[in-house]
Amino acid sequence: MSNEEAGNTPGGVRIGNDLSGTVDGPSVQAGTVHGGIHIAAPAPSEHRIPWQLPPAVPLTNRTAELAAMNQTRKQARRRGGPTLIVLSGLGGVGKTVLALAWLHSFRERCVDGQLHADLGAQGQEGPVLPGEALSRFLRALGLPPDRIPPTVDERAATYRSLTAGRRLAVLLDDAMTAAQVRPLLPSSPGIAVVTSRKRLPGLSVDGFTTLHLEPMGQQDAVDLLASTLDDNRVDQQPADARALVDLCAGLPLAVRVAGARLAARPQRPINTMVRALAREQDRLNVLAIDGDHTVRAALDLSYQELPAPAAALYRSLGLFPGAEFGGSLVAAVAADPSGDAPDPAELLDLLVEANLLTEFGDERYRFHDLVRLHAAALAEQDPPEVSAAALRRILDHQLMGAFGAEEILDPHHRSLPRELLGPQRVAGPDLGDGDRTALDWLETERANLMASVRRAGKAGFPAAAWQLVDAMWPLFVRRKYYEDSRAAHAEGLAAARSCDDRAAAARMLTSGGLGELGSGEYARALDMFEQAARLLRETGDALGVARTLNYRGLAHQRLGRLPEATRAFRQAAEDCPRLGDRRAGALARLNLADVSLALTHFDEAAEAAAGARAELLAAPDPYNAARAQVLLGQAQLGAGAHVPAEESLLDALTHLRRVSAGREVARALLALGQVAEARGLPPLARERYREAARLYDSLPGQPPDSLRAGLARVGEPS
Repeated sequence: MSNEEAGNTPGGVRIGNDLSGTVDGPSVQAGTVHGGIHIAAPAPSEHRIPWQLPPAVPLTNRTAELAAMNQTRKQARRRGGPTLIVLSGLGGVGKTVLALAWLHSFRERCVDGQLHADLGAQGQEGPVLPGEALSRFLRALGLPPDRIPPTVDERAATYRSLTAGRRLAVLLDDAMTAAQVRPLLPSSPGIAVVTSRKRLPGLSVDGFTTLHLEPMGQQDAVDLLASTLDDNRVDQQPADARALVDLCAGLPLAVRVAGARLAARPQRPINTMVRALAREQDRLNVLAIDGDHTVRAALDLSYQELPAPAAALYRSLGLFPGAEFGGSLVAAVAADPSGDAPDPAELLDLLVEANLLTEFGDERYRFHDLVRLHAAALAEQDPPEVSAAALRRILDHQLMGAFGAEEILDPHHRSLPRELLGPQRVAGPDLGDGDRTALDWLETERANLMASVRRAGKAGFPAAAWQLVDAMWPLFVRRKYYEDSRAAHAEGLAAARSCDDRAAAARMLTSGGLGELGSGEYARALDMFEQAARLLRETGDALGVARTLNYRGLAHQRLGRLPEATRAFRQAAEDCPRLGDRRAGALARLNLADVSLALTHFDEAAEAAAGARAELLAAPDPYNAARAQVLLGQAQLGAGAHVPAEESLLDALTHLRRVSAGREVARALLALGQVAEARGLPPLARERYREAARLYDSLPGQPPDSLRAGLARVGEPS
């Protein structure tokens, strides 16, 4: 067949002199056809290169995450395999922005194109099915619609065939599950990045590296705000810029939304947005532009995917007033009297996987600030009796923890009633059976307990508020949190007065006054003690009045009025045992020993301290007995009995270390340093002074002058 006899012509073809019809696509015109001739057209998908990635948004920082992604890429290339990365994190934290910025940087190396699928995990119509996503990818790769296989497995096989050996980048955005992702992974040495609000641990078995994105640090968020505004307002108003990004809690979406609203009003100062966001209850509403790209919408989508029990737990935890919490609180909040509630651990896992909660440390969890507001706003939509019951369970858990720690640390302190709020007893925290564990729990929960005090008062549970404050007393006295003590006792006093409980009000005045003593506000403390004494006289509580003598004596002692202090302590030491409280009388004798030491009446101090210690051991009150023993050792040192002094102080030190009583440990070490000096042992004295100095450095206030002098005597700089 000659070239003239055969021609490959496009479009409609006239055969001979007759118009036989129109042929679309490639065609062959021939007169006579003999065997051995093969006719083929090039594959339609050949040379089809998709470039589907959306435009990249300017990326601010994320240096550590970019470095980790680049390292993953290098390792994959050394192995000769694909680069597989999952970016997880809260909605609006910048997962897609990071993925796009990174993938666009590899465009020149991905010569066979870039595929993108929004898998719609948070979409209103539900997640995109793998079969539909595969169909879109196959069309993008050049396969005609009529050649796309009908089943998911066949589509996946065709997709793998078309991508084999190609250097492709694939972005699978907003994935719901690992099963949704797997069929969409290309068969190539290219790159696949998955973003999800869940962590998708199932993909780790497929060789994925998981990077979890946290909100931005302050400076990075300020840089993002500056780039969004694209003017000089951030430079001119740096303090307001920092305040604004702090209110956005470092969430890039929130910063961009706030910045976009300001960018639309170039004459408006940044502090106008700061004032708007500072109204916490309105913060989520302010972070919106024409109803689009709102933080609330992003969180709503994550929330809507939760099963009902997890959603209920999310709302209830939104009522928790603190910043972080442990698994035992979750168990209390999720409690169901019927016993039909799902395992709280499983519900927690769902919230963590959805990135609505962040897990850190040992069974500790926290909300992002804006997520907490979102959960709290949803809780307000529950029936009042439902949210009130959830709040009661939260407060009861805190009360049980504080009551339990108080029972371990200072069982004699509880002289007022302790009552829970709810009809059913909730699970409390595991406090162990030792002083250190109980004190550590109070320390860990300190900010949460303070927040719970405020929340209880505002929510109409004043008895819970003052009881929490009262039960926290061992923490305040041992760890010397004077500012917290002042704030807590002010709240507790207001709560006690609101329910007209004079005994509770007197307790808040006396305990709060002791905190004022510790912080150096001696006159204020004395006034509070005298107010308490008047209240107790009005109620006929003679023992209560006698106890205040001890407190008033302490205030006089700090004010330098030693005769007044001595009279008050002696009266308390006589009245308290007579009225039934031998321990309070022993504490008065302990205080008398301290005054006698200040007056250098060492024999009187030793007698009072030894008597107090014996009574306190019998109480039993080992902590205050150890304090009395320190005073005994100091009195023995003053009297020149160095060996007995060292024995007393070392014995007291053992117990005080066990209960982590930092200031009392430092006081004992200082006295032991003085003993070592008196015995002619400068190296040992130096060692003890150094340890005392380290402890005092970690405590509020200035170390005593006697420590500075001791350090100087042994040649140690102060």
